Amino acid sequence: MELFAHAKAVRLKSRHDKFLYADEDELHVTQDRNGSSPSARWTVEPVPHAPGAVRLRSRYGRYLAASTEPFLLGMTGRKVLQAAAAPGGRPDASVEWEPVRDGFQVRLKSRAGGVRGGGDKYLRANGGVPPWRNSVTHDVPHRTATQDWVLWDVEIVQVLTPGPATPAPEKAASAPPAALAPDSPPAPKLRPAPTPYEAHHRPTKSQTSPPPPDYAPPPPPKPKPEPRLSKLEVSPFFFSLASDFFRFILCPVAQGAGSCDPLPHCRR
Repeated sequence: MELFAHAKAVRLKSRHDKFLYADEDELHVTQDRNGSSPSARWTVEPVPHAPGAVRLRSRYGRYLAASTEPFLLGMTGRKVLQAAAAPGGRPDASVEWEPVRDGFQVRLKSRAGGVRGGGDKYLRANGGVPPWRNSVTHDVPHRTATQDWVLWDVEIVQVLTPGPATPAPEKAASAPPAALAPDSPPAPKLRPAPTPYEAHHRPTKSQTSPPPPDYAPPPPPKPKPEPRLSKLEVSPFFFSLASDFFRFILCPVAQGAGSCDPLPHCRR
């Protein structure tokens, strides 16, 4: 049933607003209003050979069992007790219960079978005057005012948490290395070992270190200016031009003016 499929521990609340309670004597089962007590908590165990059936284990490690002992002489109700598991793990129908949903509640049918052909028996929370008050039996429900006493509210105290799925060891071992680590970086390329000449002629730190941030390269050298003649220097070519001037121009002028002697330059 889906109410017990994912439940690890539950509390069962009867129509009398009381909880199914495991007595401290580790034998009897009663009803109590103290739902916070560990005795009102029952661990759910599925039955391997009966799908849908469950076993309810109390805090004392004993199971909710439908006995064949009458609750009172002359009555059809049978006692519900705490019983140990069958030795050797053998199936025991007296500690197996089949949940039957009825609206938002459940009825717990005993798999031990009816007595004297009376039909299916269900877990029932009794009420009224003692000795019925707070007692628990299993009986065939009748169409009377007590027919709702077999209905129980299921309060899940602890939910089953499935563990994470792990890959099979043989599959993980047979996987190729590329599949185990697809994002691994390639192996770095190693530089070959230097030759004896390179080992003794490596550049020094001063040669390989970069220049400082404020380093400025020196300006290029200025070209040398061409030699020029100063104001006091006169080229020999100038004297040649001056001699020709006096010889061809000044000398005839001086002779025409009646000069006694020609200029030294005109004697040539």
